[in-house]
Amino acid sequence: MARKSPAAACIPLLVAALCGATQPVFANNQLPDIGTAGVVALPIEQEVRYGDAFMRFARAGLPIIDDPVLSEYLDSIGQRLLANAEGVRFPFTFFLINDSSINAAAFLGGRVKVHTGLFLYADNESELASVLAHEITHVTQRHIARYLEAQASNTPMTLAGLVGSIALAVINPTAGIAALSTTMGLSMQSAINYTRDNEFEADRIGMKTLYDAGFEPMGMANFFQKLAAEYRYTSKPPEMLLTHPLPETRISEARARAASYQARRVDPSLDFLMAKARIQVRYGNESAAGMLSYFDARLAKGDYGLKDAALYGKALALVQLKRYDEADTIMKELASRHPEDLFVIDTLTDIDLAKGRNKDAIARLEAAKRRMPDNEVVIINLANALLESGQTKQTIALLDPYVRSHGDNSLAWSMLADAYRKAGRVTDLHLSRAEQLALRGDYQAAIDEMIVGRGTTSDKLTLARIEARITQLEQAQKELEALKR
Repeated sequence: MARKSPAAACIPLLVAALCGATQPVFANNQLPDIGTAGVVALPIEQEVRYGDAFMRFARAGLPIIDDPVLSEYLDSIGQRLLANAEGVRFPFTFFLINDSSINAAAFLGGRVKVHTGLFLYADNESELASVLAHEITHVTQRHIARYLEAQASNTPMTLAGLVGSIALAVINPTAGIAALSTTMGLSMQSAINYTRDNEFEADRIGMKTLYDAGFEPMGMANFFQKLAAEYRYTSKPPEMLLTHPLPETRISEARARAASYQARRVDPSLDFLMAKARIQVRYGNESAAGMLSYFDARLAKGDYGLKDAALYGKALALVQLKRYDEADTIMKELASRHPEDLFVIDTLTDIDLAKGRNKDAIARLEAAKRRMPDNEVVIINLANALLESGQTKQTIALLDPYVRSHGDNSLAWSMLADAYRKAGRVTDLHLSRAEQLALRGDYQAAIDEMIVGRGTTSDKLTLARIEARITQLEQAQKELEALKR
């Protein structure tokens, strides 16, 4: 079950991306003593608040994919890395955007965006994790905070204005670069040179994190090598390299450093290959019929890494073609081998609902919820199955407490609003719509929804709650406007 949020097209990042510089090769694993640079310019608490504001920019301006299964998988890789990283000062958010270019980006407050193209380009989980480890290090080493500290004394802009310009550069580099040039007197090249000073640090520390998390450290070197080869043998280099070159010295250092770690064999990851197949079928440019032929060919040749991942891709293509009986046969076979796999549970639910087996879907998901009571994939799928079955009260009973503890889940808010509409709960409908709008940073529209909702009730407790929330939204609106100036 998945929904895509509408958003403008995005060109990848200016700040905190893979780029290169000429540096000596280090084969040892000694890490620099970096301390907590950047604290003077940007306290941790303020960095987290700016990260939250950035996510609202991102939801409004990027094609974020609201796919619980992919989100869960991406977050699992990120959390595995974070558990082995040093200097983690706050929770991280990893989110996926529908962009076929090869890229990822980190921002203040632990916000990391990942392009679908990164999944498609990576051959294995270690290669994907190597990019995330690199981006995590940009945050934990406070590279953007250092940049702000360096610029704070050289520009009349407020710190909020500086942060806003960088956020704009991450979301829309063309506009962001213009903002940096006109308001800070900086050229694009000087901004890139700043990030180059941190790239080798992110590579070194990121590789240690990668290894400590149980991944293959050579994944980082191999990924760099593939990027360089793409640049060398194609007329159009990867978009990541258009502004961020990858010199041989950086590749050499990564390979030498990876070789200094104890050799490790990492088995192919079924979930990584299923995630890749899901992106290929649901978010790629190829038709469903084309993807069905592709996976049939992979199964015939046995070259997709793991057969069950190729079968999963084939089943997804069959679902897209509404050939549900054939997809059902494949998914039941996969479920017999991987009954707890979230990719399998999600797609079985889609097939059940398409074939009118709503009761079967609900029973399976309720059983899964008893085992995984707070799992997003299970909660969202169960809510969808209940809603499809006309069980609006049960949907509300499930989602209302969930959004209270997961207030940034826009898909859950959307489904809850739909349930309130079907249940005729007008006040709650407007309040839930307001929260959806607030997540996109559209505070004025959110306030307007709150005001409309206020006019539909006379309950004193509800009115007091609405007034308090309007005050919060007005304050958030002022803070967001400060970032835009």
